[in-house]
Amino acid sequence: MPRALEPAEPILSAEGTPYSPRYDDVYHSTEGGLAQAGHVFLGGNGLPQGWAGREQFVIVETGFGQGLNFLATWQAWRNDPQRCARLHFVSIEKHPFTREGLAQLHAGLGELLPFAKALQAAWPAALPGLHRLSFDGGAVILTLALGDIEHLLPKLVAGADAFYLDGFSPARNADMWSPTVFRGLARLARPGATLATYTAAGFVRRGLQAVGFEVSKAPGFGGKRDMTVAHFLPAWKSRRHAPSPAASWPERHAIVIGAGLAGCAITERLASRGWRVTLFDRHDGPARQTSAHRAAAMHAHISPDDSLLSRLSRAGNLHALRAWEALAEAGHPVGWHGCGVLQIGEGEVEGEAQRAALAALGLPEDFVRWMTPGEAKASHGAAVPRGGLWFPQGGWVAPPDICRAQMLKAGDAVHPRFGCEVAHIARVEGQWQATAEHGAVLASAPVLILANAYEAQRLMPMHHQVMRRVRGQLTAFSGEQVDALGAWPDCVVTGAGYLLPRTADGSARVGSSYDADEGPLVERPDVHLENLARLADMLPEQAARIARLDVATLSGYVGVRTVSHNRLPLIGQMPDEAAAGAAALGLRGAHLRDIPRQPGLYAALAYASRGLTWAALGAELLASQIEGEPLPLESDLVDAMDPARLLLRALRHGRAA
Repeated sequence: MPRALEPAEPILSAEGTPYSPRYDDVYHSTEGGLAQAGHVFLGGNGLPQGWAGREQFVIVETGFGQGLNFLATWQAWRNDPQRCARLHFVSIEKHPFTREGLAQLHAGLGELLPFAKALQAAWPAALPGLHRLSFDGGAVILTLALGDIEHLLPKLVAGADAFYLDGFSPARNADMWSPTVFRGLARLARPGATLATYTAAGFVRRGLQAVGFEVSKAPGFGGKRDMTVAHFLPAWKSRRHAPSPAASWPERHAIVIGAGLAGCAITERLASRGWRVTLFDRHDGPARQTSAHRAAAMHAHISPDDSLLSRLSRAGNLHALRAWEALAEAGHPVGWHGCGVLQIGEGEVEGEAQRAALAALGLPEDFVRWMTPGEAKASHGAAVPRGGLWFPQGGWVAPPDICRAQMLKAGDAVHPRFGCEVAHIARVEGQWQATAEHGAVLASAPVLILANAYEAQRLMPMHHQVMRRVRGQLTAFSGEQVDALGAWPDCVVTGAGYLLPRTADGSARVGSSYDADEGPLVERPDVHLENLARLADMLPEQAARIARLDVATLSGYVGVRTVSHNRLPLIGQMPDEAAAGAAALGLRGAHLRDIPRQPGLYAALAYASRGLTWAALGAELLASQIEGEPLPLESDLVDAMDPARLLLRALRHGRAA
């Protein structure tokens, strides 16, 4: 479990240079951080010339600090008429500054101040893991990896074209300059990748040489005589698991099947990268099936061991909020209601477990904190029976509004085919074809993405993946019915079920059942009664009034969720089960990266009850995989959602032939 982050403090040395008492060292040369960035890191890597005319260019940095190297690189990119189309900057930082700390340190940056203010506005909370920030309309992407370098570097999935080695002095922070770190850099290095660092320490040069870098000295900056520059030119001809190269598709055209939360998010993300998307859905518009209901809540999952689900939900929640904010800034607001979410346990035992988990994790209070029942009632009108986890960034939104905003943002890049059902898919001469029942080709493209939930199995059988449908029914109250219940919370409350605040017309919703998908999708009075029982458990002071509601007057929404074997989604490139079966003996000790894949075929499925959490992050992950870009998640989280994960298990147990 990653440790809670300890933010850095904006302390200055006697010379006015940002200083770290932890390492007894300054963040940059006393001659000036921006000048050092230009000479050592940009100049030492041959930039901006090195990215000229490229579709993408990836820089990996060890030690983000106050971000001067990033800001200087961003400015150089902006000023370069030959700049690459997309600049990725991936940086690891163990002790991030707060937003306020950055503002203090950036105050005197002059012409760089607009860049710095944009960085401050997007700056994430001090939460461990990867945070993807987007600037210049998505052309400059900063992926912050917050945590210890020896923990995070092995989990980065990226192909690096250049490296900035900018940790504190090797004499002050040896962990940043260890053989383990050097091996991690070599793992990420694309052929010919460059590297630069301010130090010329002998053990650093020897360590880089040992992992395949050709190292030389260059004139140093300020008072330093020498610095180190390098190229990745290993003596060995190939590496088994080389980093992904930038993608080279014959055309940027993709077919997306399914226009719910998953498919619309993917469409927008691909369109932002210059792709043309043909979007199919058998309904008459987007968000007509599982994503159709008008109110859904979102909050993170918390567990004492910071489980895969907890880490993924945290990453998904944070990424979704940033993605929706970007849509709003582009003129397409999604109508997010950030009212906060209070999660109470289903009993005292679960409530105490929540509190213990919160204490163990040490997460910042602007992400999650404990709220007493007294505060819940006084501040939010929520007369809950016990305290719970308060997520101040949580809230609710109407999924169709998100889909609409994403379609508008994609604009002319998307060609919607609504009311059109794809009956078959097949790969023909390097292209994926979507065909109608009678055999007519509806569309052809090098990439096809299945985002149609349970129906995907009809188009591409998945013998080694389990998906099932779960029925859900929520209950809607009219404004008059809510008035009859008395006080109603102004935040989302979850526990045995969930309740949402009143909408503009005074109505409210409570849910939700989680039943086997049996029989027609029609409302059932017995399920409305179950939802009322859930509501009474969350608001016991109003139980008597709840009991007086006439079930015959209640209405609601019924839908189905598609759920995987462990409730984690299936996001990634689809496996080639036939090829894996033919090579089963040789794959007994395989890893996911060894599994044969279907060229150009991807999936975004089984979002279950967390479509809001998974959709934006899943779309960014898929778009990054398709383009060969750095991934927005650590490798173990990517693996946890891989559509081939059960196939891998079968291979390891000799059951895939």
